[in-house]
Amino acid sequence: MNKRTSGPDPRVLLERMMLIRAYEEKIVDFHEKGPFPHVCTSVGQEASAVGVVSALEPRDLVLTNHRSAGHLLTRGADPGRLLAEVMGKATGYCKGKSGTLHISARDLGVVLTSTIVGGELSMVTGVGLSLAMRGSDAIAVCFFGDGAAAEGIFHESLNLAAVWDLPVLYVCENNHWQAFVHRNETMIGNHIAPRAAGYGVESLTVDGNDVEAVYAAAREAAAKVRATRKPFLLETYTYRLRGHMEPNDQSYVDPVELAHWRGEDPIRRMKLRMRELGLITTEDLEAMEAAARTRMDDAAAFALASPYPDPSELTTDVYA
Repeated sequence: MNKRTSGPDPRVLLERMMLIRAYEEKIVDFHEKGPFPHVCTSVGQEASAVGVVSALEPRDLVLTNHRSAGHLLTRGADPGRLLAEVMGKATGYCKGKSGTLHISARDLGVVLTSTIVGGELSMVTGVGLSLAMRGSDAIAVCFFGDGAAAEGIFHESLNLAAVWDLPVLYVCENNHWQAFVHRNETMIGNHIAPRAAGYGVESLTVDGNDVEAVYAAAREAAAKVRATRKPFLLETYTYRLRGHMEPNDQSYVDPVELAHWRGEDPIRRMKLRMRELGLITTEDLEAMEAAARTRMDDAAAFALASPYPDPSELTTDVYA
């Protein structure tokens, strides 16, 4: 899966990964300077988010988890509105009511973000059923981690999607860590994808730190779900380079393991590949990184200057 694809310009894929990294580095910077709302970052997982979301169609619907920034930004979310939402500001995607852990963006097809482990797995079958009943050719895409794959809802969701022939692309971002517990302490074997066979669901594991490989695999998987109207499980084998939440604490991580995976950083790998292929120069890379940082500076300024919601908003957009 390491061959060049006929997908998006590699530069576009790299720019999207850099944007995600710059966004989360801005959040880290806020935390280092003082109190800041709870945020779970996905540093090191950028290739998974960019590769999968870039392979989707605008009509597809996305359900994701607490590490959602990469999915939202690749889907086209405004980083200023995302930061405003994290800060509880009125200009955020949910008027400051969701924080970072429950963002939804209807105009982007992002149905929900769930901080409940496996919460999105419990909802995606309903979204898939809705698409099936309406005769839509869109698919539902559900992001979750290896920790959620240890929940009973993972099995219930796959089983129901298989029995009812629901157009769901399940994407397990296997990042090795389940909060503060290593995956090896909670499951036998390294991969989630083989579990799908028990439900008659096709699956594939891809190098989650190779953005082009992820894009190719996701494009193929999404096309299969779109054509067959049956579920598919794609596992992106990646690694979370920061702690469970900010402020970062990785005192529980084996330094040797962490050093190894830092060497597999998806952005670093993409830079090296593009240089080797003569697709980019050092000057190009510096300019791209500077542009991402500038965009984040502007986003932060927008969020900081945004007002908090008026107290009258407390009961608006609430369903009973």
